[in-house]
Amino acid sequence: MDASFLLVQMFNGIQYGLLLFLIASGLTLIFGIMGIINLAHGAFYMMGAYVAWWAAAWSGSLLVAVPVAIAAVAALGYLIERLLLVHLYERNHLDQVLLTYGLILVLNELQRIAWGNDVHGVAVPAAVDASIPLTDTLSFPAYRILLAVLCAVLAAALFLVIQKTRFGMWIRAGASNREMVAALGIDIKMLFAVVFAAGAAMSGFAGAIVTPLSSVYPGMGDQVIVISFVVVVIGGIGSVKGALLGALLIGLADTFGRVLLPDFASLLVYAVMAGVLLWRPQGLFARA
Repeated sequence: MDASFLLVQMFNGIQYGLLLFLIASGLTLIFGIMGIINLAHGAFYMMGAYVAWWAAAWSGSLLVAVPVAIAAVAALGYLIERLLLVHLYERNHLDQVLLTYGLILVLNELQRIAWGNDVHGVAVPAAVDASIPLTDTLSFPAYRILLAVLCAVLAAALFLVIQKTRFGMWIRAGASNREMVAALGIDIKMLFAVVFAAGAAMSGFAGAIVTPLSSVYPGMGDQVIVISFVVVVIGGIGSVKGALLGALLIGLADTFGRVLLPDFASLLVYAVMAGVLLWRPQGLFARA
């Protein structure tokens, strides 16, 4: 096992971590700002993948399919928030868990009705269907590099929106004191709807862009939601910066665990979470 092989695995871990960030950042925004435990967040990932596969088959272009998937999942998230979740803000977390778990079952059934139980795949776009040589025997797929760059750009854009814009100021204020924000004349209900739709859209975007790398299959979001909650817990509830660092830690731990300790790869991910929580019970960047 030479240095070039470890370098490839490091790239894989970073790319996987950045993909996890897309999902976990939406989850931590929804939980940190709205106080909603959204177990159905992984189902948005699955719906994004299926819509992207369907749109790519219809249009013949992943470049067309990805925006269609983002728009469809954002609209779905907006409708769910306006019709269902709006009634749960003053209720306890058990009600939220029951409703969002029910949404998992409903969305999984809708997927089966619409697209069946077959496993599907999406071809890598021809423009990036190549590999960049690292050594005489090792190379790295260009699409994975593009995916990592897209995720990194979105992470930077999300940070700038939250920290440097008026809308981001409303989001931070709503997370701290929603009653005061409403008293200042800001439509907190619409703000929550937009935040939830944006979080769903990021999860759908992750599902759409991963389709050339992973099969599209029923229930594919169920495992993703578990690892996303691990990322959120490590980073700290409501912290986008924490979600990024937590996602990179989990991405690297999972990738190197599968290579170096394949029998204990899953255990290693949770060991990282346990170690972080023993050190900082509130997560890396959340307030105590």
